[in-house]
Amino acid sequence: MNEKSTQTPEDNRVDTPSAQPQQIEQNQSKRLSKARRIFFLLITLLLLTAIGGAILENNPSWKQLWSTKTITQRPEIKDDGNLVATQIEADIAGLVSKVSPSVVSVTTQSQARTYFGVAEQEGAGTGIIVSANGYILTNKHVVDSATTVGVILSDGTRYDNVKVIGTDPLNDVAFLKVPDVNNLTPVELGNSSSIRVGQQVVAIGNSLGQYQNTVTSGIISGTGRPVTAQSGSTIETLTDLLQTDAAINPGNSGGPLLNMSGQVIGMNTAVAANAQGIGFAIPLNGVKGMLKGVLETGEVRRVFLGVNHIPVTPETAKLYNLSVQQGAYIFLENGSPVAKDSPADKAGIKEKDIITKVNGTEIGRNGALTTLLGEYQPDDTISLTVVRDGSERIITVTLTIYSQPT
Repeated sequence: MNEKSTQTPEDNRVDTPSAQPQQIEQNQSKRLSKARRIFFLLITLLLLTAIGGAILENNPSWKQLWSTKTITQRPEIKDDGNLVATQIEADIAGLVSKVSPSVVSVTTQSQARTYFGVAEQEGAGTGIIVSANGYILTNKHVVDSATTVGVILSDGTRYDNVKVIGTDPLNDVAFLKVPDVNNLTPVELGNSSSIRVGQQVVAIGNSLGQYQNTVTSGIISGTGRPVTAQSGSTIETLTDLLQTDAAINPGNSGGPLLNMSGQVIGMNTAVAANAQGIGFAIPLNGVKGMLKGVLETGEVRRVFLGVNHIPVTPETAKLYNLSVQQGAYIFLENGSPVAKDSPADKAGIKEKDIITKVNGTEIGRNGALTTLLGEYQPDDTISLTVVRDGSERIITVTLTIYSQPT
């Protein structure tokens, strides 16, 4: 009978006493190698995490890309009205682009007396370029008492050697000259006699002396306004001004008042200090004669008729029992209203005459007598329509140059 063969576990062991140390050393080496790989893997992961964090921190777009948060999107506006320009907006933007190169900031230096002696004083205003060779129109009060005058163009070009050519003895008007230039951009002149109350206008100026070429818009609120204006210690009575609600601020003085064609119809000169939206401008037609003379001769010459008058309004017509409702009533409370040997005297104009037209243009709606006369130069001959004792006649007058009384 065959017997099964049996073996104990000891019979299958291979770790004989001679092989056991070598096997232990191999196992230890394997474990050390595995630990090193794990260590280096952890170090690599830490470095990659740090580098990735820095990259994401410095690149918001990457950070946003890898973020798991949902980004809230800006709501879309179906019809953005800011992107739709109305016709009036397009017109204003166009005329501002056209006229801005012709508007300058005027800077002045003057000496002012103080409790501590004489001190230098800075001033600022606005000017209007009226010729390519450097003539500039501004307000008289902007350059009064100035020892030096400079102008700054809309592109930042500065001229410090600007000369005051002359001023109007009866109005707030002055003319400047930038020497040695021939490439300035002059404005286009309009017609202030045809202005309509309610029409849209735009003002440009160096507001507050620091906001160059500030643009405001409004309407013509009235015409023929008399104003007593003060600049420093100087008080001046101005007549026949345009009233506008376009914002006019200190520093705007001398800047243009424009119609919607970009033509200059007035020069901004004053504001009502105790009100809002009440500004005043000198009608451009009142300076056209002097401007023409300045461009031709370089001299400021104002025409002289030689009369004192009262503007005719419904109130004055009723007060003096006049037969017309508009015009210039030749009258003076004390003394003769017609200067001796003046153009008016030589032409036969008499006290209590009413001048109703200048060269066929009606006084009143189209401007006061002084404004309409301001379109002409000395030695020009004009016709005046005169009402005397209820009847109308035409009187021809040759104007002369105004001389400042001594």
